[in-house]
Amino acid sequence: MKVRTPKDVTRRPPLKQQIAFPLLAALFFGLAVFVLHRLSDTPLTTAFMTGPNNSWQWAMRLASIFFWLSLAFVFVRALNELVFLVFRKRKGYEAPNLVRDIFSLVAYITLLTVILKVHFEDISFGALLSGSALLGIILGLALQDTLGNLFSGISLHADKPFQVGDVITVGKFTGIVMSITWRAVKIKTFQNHIVLISNSSIAKESIEVCPRDGQNARIVFFAALYTDSPVKVIHAVREAVRECENVLRYMTPVVRIRGLGDFSVEYEVKYWLSDYARYNDTDALVRQRIWYAFRRNGFTFPFPTRTLYMAEQAPADGHEQDAETLNDRLSGVGIFSPLNAAELSALASNARGRVFAPGETIIRAGDAGSSMFVVHRGSVDVRVDSNGTARTIKTLGEGEFFGEMGLFTGEPRTANVVAVEETEVIEIGH
Repeated sequence: MKVRTPKDVTRRPPLKQQIAFPLLAALFFGLAVFVLHRLSDTPLTTAFMTGPNNSWQWAMRLASIFFWLSLAFVFVRALNELVFLVFRKRKGYEAPNLVRDIFSLVAYITLLTVILKVHFEDISFGALLSGSALLGIILGLALQDTLGNLFSGISLHADKPFQVGDVITVGKFTGIVMSITWRAVKIKTFQNHIVLISNSSIAKESIEVCPRDGQNARIVFFAALYTDSPVKVIHAVREAVRECENVLRYMTPVVRIRGLGDFSVEYEVKYWLSDYARYNDTDALVRQRIWYAFRRNGFTFPFPTRTLYMAEQAPADGHEQDAETLNDRLSGVGIFSPLNAAELSALASNARGRVFAPGETIIRAGDAGSSMFVVHRGSVDVRVDSNGTARTIKTLGEGEFFGEMGLFTGEPRTANVVAVEETEVIEIGH
C-alpha cells in the first residue's frame, strides 16, 4: 500500500533523535542515584520505601524520580512511533499531529502519576483533584475559546471531513489545507496567502470539500454560432479538452448544449481533474484549447448581433438547397437517370433539404408515406424489428435513396431509417 504523505505536513524527527536526550538524561540520573547511594550508605529500600529523613535521601529520591521520568519519555516516544506506524500501514496516510500529541500527553500524565505514587505512597490525588476544582473552573472560564478550539479540533479529526492537501471553501476563503492543529486549520489560498481559521469557526460553518484524490469535476462555458453544426462542435471540443494537462484521461469530457441564446448556441464542457488544486490553470488551458479547436474547424465565436432578413418565405428548417445543387445530386441517383434536365428541374422544385442529428429517426415503420429521400451528406441505417430487437439490414451513404415506394404508391413505411451521423437528406414529395 502506498502511504500518502502530503508535502505540507511537518515531518517529525527520526526516533533516534527523539530518544537521544532522554536516554542521556536517564543515564545521568541513574549514575547520580548510584553515587548518592554509595556516598550515603543508605539502603535503597530505606531510601525509597520510607519517608526521606535527611538531605541524602531527598536527593536520592529526586534523582530516582528524574531517572524514571527520563525512561518514561523514551518509552512514550517509542510507543508513539510504533502505534502510529501501524496506523499508517493500515490506513495509508499519516495520523494528524494533534492526535499524536494528545496520545503522548495522556501517556505522559499516566506515567507521571504512577511514578509519583511509587515514590510518595502517602500522596492523595483525590484530595489534590478536589482542591483544584475551583482552579479548574477559573481556568475553564478564562480559556473557553482555547478549549473550544481544542475540542473542535478533536471533532474534526474524528469526523475527518477533510485532510491535508484537500481544497476546501470555508466562508469567503478557498484554498489548500496546509495543516490541522489543536487551535486552527491553516489553508493557502490561490493568491498564495496563508489564512488561519479557528476550529470553532469551522465547526459552525458549511464546508465545501474537494478531496485531493477524488474525481472532482469542473465546468467551462462557451458559445458558437447557430450555423455551426452542434455535432461537429461537440466532437471537436471534446477531443481538444481530453488532451489537456491535468484532465483525467480515463474519464471522457462531457460537452452538451445548455441553452439557445439570442444570437448563439450556448455550450458547457464538463471535465475531471487529476489535481483539483490547479483548477484555475486548467480552466484557462481548456479555454485556450477550445479557441484553437474553433480555428482549426472553421467555427466562429458569436458576438451580440441582430440581423434583419427580408424574404418572402423562410425554409422550413433553414437548409434550403439551391437548384443547381439539387439537380447535381438528383442526376447522380440511378432511379432518376432516365429523366432529362427539364424533368430534373421540375423534380427538384418539389425537393427540400432536411438535417438530422446522429441517432435521430428519419422515417418510422408503419407511418404513412408520401415522399422519398436521397442521402445528400452522411449515412443512415435501415432497421427492422426482429423479435422486439432492432436489427440493421443495410447502411446507405451519399447518393443512395430510400422510401421510394411511399412516393410512388403511398404505402406505409416498412422499416425504420435512422441517421448514423449528422446527416442531410433531400426529401422529394408530390
